[in-house]
Amino acid sequence: GALPRTGGEAVARARAAGPPRAEAYLDAYFDDREEISGDRCSGTDPGMRCGFGRHAGRTVAFAAQCGTPTRPAGYRTAVRLLRTADRLGIPVLTLIDTPGAANGPEDERAGTGGAVAETFAAVAETGVPVTSLLIGEGGSGGALALAAPERLWTTPDSYFSVIAPESAAAVLKRGPDRVAETAESLRLRPQDAVTLGVARGVAPPAP
Repeated sequence: GALPRTGGEAVARARAAGPPRAEAYLDAYFDDREEISGDRCSGTDPGMRCGFGRHAGRTVAFAAQCGTPTRPAGYRTAVRLLRTADRLGIPVLTLIDTPGAANGPEDERAGTGGAVAETFAAVAETGVPVTSLLIGEGGSGGALALAAPERLWTTPDSYFSVIAPESAAAVLKRGPDRVAETAESLRLRPQDAVTLGVARGVAPPAP
């Protein structure tokens, strides 16, 4: 699809309900798949889909965010998936789509910071290839935790940002009327991620 012209358009497209999300990408890529559930520690996060699938006759592991703030159990489930795939020698695909890590009181008690850090470490330490695709919102460290270094691709309906433009405007003491301007300054369009060297290129969206 066509790339967004402005930072504000990139954010709006990534947040829209219409573009394909994790389920569509998983359906388009895998012939069949089986999912694992929970981190065997603190619970489950329905916003993180993890499992193993078959693509072109080969087994591929996947960890996919579904557009919601990712909870500690979601990150720990992804870590469980990554470590299992590493032991079995199975390559991993991660799909990134989250406004950020969940940060409510319950999430903080469950160890959000530690779970995010553990995910960063698992992605970095795994010996199998990990490929990442940004398919929606790429909010701060909560999204970056699943991004494979030098193996990240974006889609036209996505953006990556260290902070949401609304929050950035508030930090800079700018009013709501300057959010679009702030989004432009953040250089968060998918093509900006490529220019800045964060992503390798822009991939087509799921059919």
